[in-house]
Amino acid sequence: MSEFAARFTSRQEGYLPGLLGLEWVDAKPGWVHGRFDVLQHHLAPNGYLHAATVVALADSACGFGCLGSLPDGATSFTTIELKANFVGTAREGGVRCEARMVHGGRTTQLWDAEVKSETTGKTVALFRCTQMILYPPPAPAARP
Repeated sequence: MSEFAARFTSRQEGYLPGLLGLEWVDAKPGWVHGRFDVLQHHLAPNGYLHAATVVALADSACGFGCLGSLPDGATSFTTIELKANFVGTAREGGVRCEARMVHGGRTTQLWDAEVKSETTGKTVALFRCTQMILYPPPAPAARP
């Protein structure tokens, strides 16, 4: 596990990615690989992978990737748009996600992610999100 991946794993404890059991296999600036083993709490009542679980994996991968790829002076980010196209599912085994930055500007980053079943190798979803880069507020101007 890379230093980035280990840092992401420790940051998620007590938050949604940690509660879902998301694992970060590897990460470097501009790229993240994560996964989870399909358990009952990842499924919808119909027995298929819940769409929110897939979005949580992809969005977390992109978000952690954004944190690891912030430009100089930036302190954080917030998601301003996301889209997911679901083309398959998984009911057992593992699910993996690879996310990569496709645009890294000073004010925004654009990330793509592909979520796949580890059992079949088939694509479960294609995901894209736009992150707004956040900077500390400017210091107040001195009063005359």
